[in-house]
Amino acid sequence: MPTREDAWNLLCEYTKGDSLRKHARAVEEVMRACALRLGEDEEKWGVTGMLHDFDYEMYPDPPDHPVKGSEILRERGYSEEIRRAILGHANYTGVARDTLLARALYACDELTGFIIACALVRPNGIWDMEAKSVKKKLKDKAFARTVNRDEVYEGAREFEVDLDEHINFIIAALQNVAEEVGLKAKSDEAGGLS
Repeated sequence: MPTREDAWNLLCEYTKGDSLRKHARAVEEVMRACALRLGEDEEKWGVTGMLHDFDYEMYPDPPDHPVKGSEILRERGYSEEIRRAILGHANYTGVARDTLLARALYACDELTGFIIACALVRPNGIWDMEAKSVKKKLKDKAFARTVNRDEVYEGAREFEVDLDEHINFIIAALQNVAEEVGLKAKSDEAGGLS
């Protein structure tokens, strides 16, 4: 299997925008945390999270994304399990999320992006965020309009996790890479805690 460095280079080859690279890094970190929690392969799960949208800038229209990306991944030596998980994160492909990896990616992708959007508008960023505030924002259809709320709820159901627990889990994982993904550093909090 290609290495994390190979995956990062592939991401950078196809993704020039900083925000999509940060999203890739955020989902990678959350997927690594999920793998660790479930006793799965951290490298494989992290790479899957990192590459799930790598083709989006070049092929933004369904079904090109993620179908074209899957073809590129096949040519670069990525496993069928990784490619199917990535295909399955887009409902319109019709690819079943029939592995734990695929269900985890689906459960983490939209929600990770939404949690970051929530953190960006909070005075203390992600550092004092709780599930209840994220769920309140989920009800506000005008906030982060591009996030598919149905996928957030469906993802938690398919992954068989309590939504509140899953939100708090993702928040904790994102705190590990807050600065790297464009969120306030802990020392930037009100009060200057470090």
